[in-house]
Amino acid sequence: MDTYYTTQHLADFGRIAEGSPELGRKFFDYYGSVFADGALTAREKSLIALAVAHAVQCPYCIDAYTQDCQQKGADLEQMTEALHVAVAIRGGASLVHGMQMRERAKQLGM
Repeated sequence: MDTYYTTQHLADFGRIAEGSPELGRKFFDYYGSVFADGALTAREKSLIALAVAHAVQCPYCIDAYTQDCQQKGADLEQMTEALHVAVAIRGGASLVHGMQMRERAKQLGM
């Protein structure tokens, strides 16, 4: 079945730099540095990436970081908890914008 997202794109992602090798190299160098152990472990960063992938709704990232989390020793409970953190933040962000609606409704005399 054809879908909008092609799984092969994830495997071919490194080729995205072919159009601009210098910028591609800079991006991938930066990306690698970001996900290296630091104040946070690579595993913790992978869980954060998985949560963010859900927040930005990137199926490629969800696929990649589900695999990466498992490879780094995260279990389904931890990955699901990370997902719920993203859901809570995204839901809260939507709700707090409701304050704009409330203020505007007040101004309109509702």
